[in-house]
Amino acid sequence: MPPTDPDPGAELTLRPAVAEDLGAVHEVYVAASAGLGQPAEDRSVTEVRAWTSRLLDRPGELWVAAGSDDVIGFLHLDGDWLDQIFVHPARRDRGVGSALIDLAKGLRPQGFGLRVHQANTRARDFYLRHGLTELERTDGSSYRDGSPDAQMAWLGEDPQAYLRRRIDEVDAEVAVLLARRVALTAAVQERKEVGGLAGRDLRREQEIVERMARRVPDLGADRIARVMHTVIEESLAAWEERAE
Repeated sequence: MPPTDPDPGAELTLRPAVAEDLGAVHEVYVAASAGLGQPAEDRSVTEVRAWTSRLLDRPGELWVAAGSDDVIGFLHLDGDWLDQIFVHPARRDRGVGSALIDLAKGLRPQGFGLRVHQANTRARDFYLRHGLTELERTDGSSYRDGSPDAQMAWLGEDPQAYLRRRIDEVDAEVAVLLARRVALTAAVQERKEVGGLAGRDLRREQEIVERMARRVPDLGADRIARVMHTVIEESLAAWEERAE
């Protein structure tokens, strides 16, 4: 059922959610997530209900926007990631979304990131109007819905510091992945008839590049090919040094 308060001038209250709000939060989510640009919900009605009923048990903060007696929007912040922000479509274009995004800025003055579906142009334009920056686009395959997405961020009071924190986080992930790549390369080389540079499988390397390019289309196949050439070459060199 949509919120009963139709008055665009009605007072809006932003407050931390309590257990009694979760039913209304569920209704907002169901209505808003069915909108244009949102991927089809692949969970059952029961699964969605169970998910919303546990939002207060998740790490982070759940806040609601209430007009009169009705919850008409909500957000969930986990660290510096805004993983949920929804407004009931019956109260769209009445400042609720703006109030929620301003709340997130106040709660996270050092910046926060979020994910938005590429097809949801309305939401992307909204975030841009509110000063968020688009950082990257992917094919969405690392998420359950598998929908092409954009990663956006509000850079906070010190944009350079926020971006450097994000770079440090990514570099830590890259370091772990490089270590795994080197280890797997070594394991393969030890089982090949011809190892090292002479045993490189160029067809397979091209398949790797094409597969990665589909996941990160903005980087492009040529750049990925150059990156992966270096990764493979240096991984083989590390294996050869260890073998010696």
